Amino acid sequence: MTETGELTYRRVHRASPELLFDCMTTPEHLTHFWGPTGTTTPVENITVDLRPGGVFETTMVNDADGSTHTMRAVYVEIRRPERLVWVEPGVEGGMLTTITFVDLHDGRTEVVTRQTNVPAAYLSAQARAGFGTSLDRFDVYLAELTGERR
Repeated sequence: MTETGELTYRRVHRASPELLFDCMTTPEHLTHFWGPTGTTTPVENITVDLRPGGVFETTMVNDADGSTHTMRAVYVEIRRPERLVWVEPGVEGGMLTTITFVDLHDGRTEVVTRQTNVPAAYLSAQARAGFGTSLDRFDVYLAELTGERR
């Protein structure tokens, strides 16, 4: 059995929980920020069947060499705009991702991404830094979407 762990990422965004939830569940939004810096995820490579038991699948393309990485998940829970949960059954034992959208009632929302049953490869500093760049890309996209000056 491979060792697994947990990861939690917290980020505060200047946007409503509804907008953030929609960005995380709509291919036309996801294509702008899904994946770490150095990758793109074309809209045609994103499948969102937003219902419990529905498929969530993305295929990222490495900008440098064209190699691809596909993430295949199944939605477990969908409560717009508070909570989004999916499991990746193909990742050793099923990595579970829970995203909670917490309205701070001042125009900002805290997004907490908690992953459990995370394989060791995903726990490396490099993998965590890559996930962080995806959150940075999300910030930039949200600023463009809301017309906020950075």
